Amino acid sequence: METIYYIVDSIDGDYANLVRTDMESFDRKLVARALLPAGIDVGTKLKYEMFEYEVVE
Repeated sequence: METIYYIVDSIDGDYANLVRTDMESFDRKLVARALLPAGIDVGTKLKYEMFEYEVVE
């Protein structure tokens, strides 16, 4: 399974826009906040692996 790194670019209500940091991409991924770890904010770094998001330092 592939590991993908994101950063929270913006939050709009119940959704967050994520941008990949492990490759050059200008596409944003819209994800329901219910699928993300609690307490995320703009600038939070996330790791996506095995269908789960995890906050990384």
